[in-house]
Amino acid sequence: METHKGLEQAQAFIQCHVRPPTPTTRRPKLAVTISREVGSGAWLVARELAAILDRRAPREDVKWTVFDKELVGKVLTDHNLPDKLAEYMPEDRVSLLEDMVTELLGLHPPSWDLHRATTETILKLAELGHVILIGRGANVVTAKLPHVLHVRLVGSHERRVQRVMDMLKLDRKAALEFMEKADRGRMRYLREHFKAEINDPLQYDLIINTDRITCEQAAELIADALLRRAGLTG
Repeated sequence: METHKGLEQAQAFIQCHVRPPTPTTRRPKLAVTISREVGSGAWLVARELAAILDRRAPREDVKWTVFDKELVGKVLTDHNLPDKLAEYMPEDRVSLLEDMVTELLGLHPPSWDLHRATTETILKLAELGHVILIGRGANVVTAKLPHVLHVRLVGSHERRVQRVMDMLKLDRKAALEFMEKADRGRMRYLREHFKAEINDPLQYDLIINTDRITCEQAAELIADALLRRAGLTG
């Protein structure tokens, strides 16, 4: 249900940018990237943050939009790639060997081409503003854009395991396997494509522990930091 709703919002965001702009009060361009440990509540934070920013930093012609899984669809559309490639574009793929084998078999274009397409789309969305970009090294891609705030969400191992079990309806063993695979894959993604370390605190403006701060409070903190940077009192 959340994925379907997110896809609809992403499509609405894209449509508003292919229509002629409507007159509106001039506001600074703003965007947020969220890097996260698995089970730290990124989607919940991003959803709440979008709602807060729609109230405090609105634009008449577009709502704040979260791009997570929807980002893959946008990449495929932007670069005229077939939908079936989506399965070969996970941020948390298992191994470089698996990627090389499927590439050699002709199942997808070279991984560098897919990465370049993703990077171009992230930059395009960030330049448009009013977006919250989750994962895929968006913080590194947009590091030189002054209107983008970069956030990292973390949490204790036990709390993250429990959240994954609750959200995905998994038993503890399956949740642990899911977390290990995804965290390892995300770390590998940044190392291979950006020569960056996902846990480097200097990559981010804010690092929030969602054990100690609720997702709603985290969203408020991020909104406050973003609007203060832009000189808005919202």
